[in-house]
Amino acid sequence: MPDAIGTAAAPKLDNATQQPPLYIVFNVASGSGDGQQNQRIMQDILREAGRDHEFFLVTDPRKVNENADRAAQMAVRNGGAVVVAGGDGTIKAAAQATLTTGQPFGIVPQGTFNYTSRAHGIPLDTAEATRALLSAKPKRMQVGLVNDQVFLVNASLGLYPQVMQDRETFKRQFGRYRAVAFASAISTILRGNGFLSLELEHDQIREKVHTPSLFVGNNALQLEQTGLPEADAIGQERLAGVVLSDSSPRALLALMMRGVLGQLGADESLRRFTFNRLSVRPRLRGVSKLKVALDGEVNWMKTPLVFRVAPQPLWLLTPEAAPADSA
Repeated sequence: MPDAIGTAAAPKLDNATQQPPLYIVFNVASGSGDGQQNQRIMQDILREAGRDHEFFLVTDPRKVNENADRAAQMAVRNGGAVVVAGGDGTIKAAAQATLTTGQPFGIVPQGTFNYTSRAHGIPLDTAEATRALLSAKPKRMQVGLVNDQVFLVNASLGLYPQVMQDRETFKRQFGRYRAVAFASAISTILRGNGFLSLELEHDQIREKVHTPSLFVGNNALQLEQTGLPEADAIGQERLAGVVLSDSSPRALLALMMRGVLGQLGADESLRRFTFNRLSVRPRLRGVSKLKVALDGEVNWMKTPLVFRVAPQPLWLLTPEAAPADSA
């Protein structure tokens, strides 16, 4: 789909070599594979290619932001690119550090779902993704923000953050596999969930909603796979909003199955819309924070929550063979 984000030119690579150094934020705990082995694979390929690089290893999840900031600073100082090897949460942290620098941003996926990589034609295999970086070109990618915090895939309130928290508990016990994530979601739904009472304001519309979950999407592939036509808006300075109306376990399980089958577009229980900026306020007095999931990372955030498209794109290093308008 056409790209309508901003007017800034793509970052220039080093004129002499066209090979900017790579500053790699590597989360050795991401994914179900062997982090150390994957790091060695990347290192061997980059050394063989003669590509300058430096690893910033994340062994403590609490230090992922610190490592991402250091990598971004080095990329700015030396005209390099930030590369992240990890799952959605690590990718989010590195994107947060890189966005305002204007430096190129690469991904070697190590997570469970890898929506950003899959949407842009980045190989899921560590060796293939590393080789693809050697000739990749920076292309614009739309970034979502909520209260200035980056998200590349989705952000949500209510049910979904609880699903994310429970999923991490399941993964620590049973491993980082899609089947485990699916089983965890079913378990969360069966326990039952309450409602959020919210006031939404977007596109000169103000409305009050009573919902178990508000979902904001910024990844066309994820929306397409669940059957939501709002996928076409991603990359056009628009985000997709989805509001659920029923919180009963039976209704939510049916909704999840329709999503798996790619049939959410026909579900009349969903309120769907697209927007450039969305303000969300709790209607209950005394509520000053809401739990928000951003690309799988759950945090309490001060209200009002303001969801918007970032004014600048992230310059994603994309394989030359990948579709030009992937979202």
